[in-house]
Amino acid sequence: MVDVEVIEEPAAAVAALDGIRAELLAELAEPASAATLAGRVGQSRQKVNYHLKILEANGLVRPASERRWGGLTERLLVATAASYAVSPGALGGAGSDPARSADRLSAGYLIALAGRMVREVGRLARHDGRVATLAIDTEIAFASPDRRAEFAAELTAAVTDLAARFHEPGADGARPHRLVVGAHPIPEEQT
Repeated sequence: MVDVEVIEEPAAAVAALDGIRAELLAELAEPASAATLAGRVGQSRQKVNYHLKILEANGLVRPASERRWGGLTERLLVATAASYAVSPGALGGAGSDPARSADRLSAGYLIALAGRMVREVGRLARHDGRVATLAIDTEIAFASPDRRAEFAAELTAAVTDLAARFHEPGADGARPHRLVVGAHPIPEEQT
């Protein structure tokens, strides 16, 4: 089971975003049968089985094992990932795209950049398996908008200097990487 699976197919996104199916995916971190899940989610076994077939058809759950109960065979299923993210690619031309945002200081532009990262890294992980990445995640409290602007100017200068020193597009085996740096206020309910 992978940590995070990026859903790229529209049908799989629709399947995963259904309320009952999303609940079933969360319950399937460990293998379980339709009967067991029915008790956990408060639905009939038949209804749960119907939703499990849709999840399985879209590659979001897979068979884990079978067990026999008298003359019956009970299938146990498990989620294909610990968690899921939906790629903007699942929305086709309506998906977020930073090229369509004129204001590079807007929330929409930052969301579009994040969406592009989900789409690109998800695609790489699906096709290449392990992907060499780098992530920096920290919190910083600015005393004022002026201090935030000072920080942004210094960070821009530092990143520009580092990029100039390490950017070697003509080197043998050079592979382009995308660097995205973003900052946003933390929602109040998370502080």
